[in-house]
Amino acid sequence: MCRPRGDSGNVAEFSLVAVLLVAIFLVVLQVGIYIHERNVMAASVQAAARYAANANVTSLAGGQRATKLISEALSEQAASGLTCTVDEEVGDGGLIVVVVRCVGSIPTVVTAVGNVLPIDVTGRAVKEGAQ
Repeated sequence: MCRPRGDSGNVAEFSLVAVLLVAIFLVVLQVGIYIHERNVMAASVQAAARYAANANVTSLAGGQRATKLISEALSEQAASGLTCTVDEEVGDGGLIVVVVRCVGSIPTVVTAVGNVLPIDVTGRAVKEGAQ
């Protein structure tokens, strides 16, 4: 005569499936946070480029401004993993364009290793009063 099976196999199956579901959830969460942080950094770098392009402001102030805006918008840890540089290029028609670029890495949600996700954002603005 056949005996009904117990529930001991269900616990093992749930454990295996739960680990996979948690891993997928954390990956999707990390991708969403990375996209959000990249968008915030891109907006901050663009605002810093516009600030550095003002007529009464030196272009070198753009790098400091970008770091400050990123640390206020995200965190000190996110800003500490970035190196922000400022450059001036000659654009179309001889206009001077201020270029603020931040390169580095940002922290992850899953690991406590530190800043490991690479990021590179650039903002450009035409320098006021420059012909």
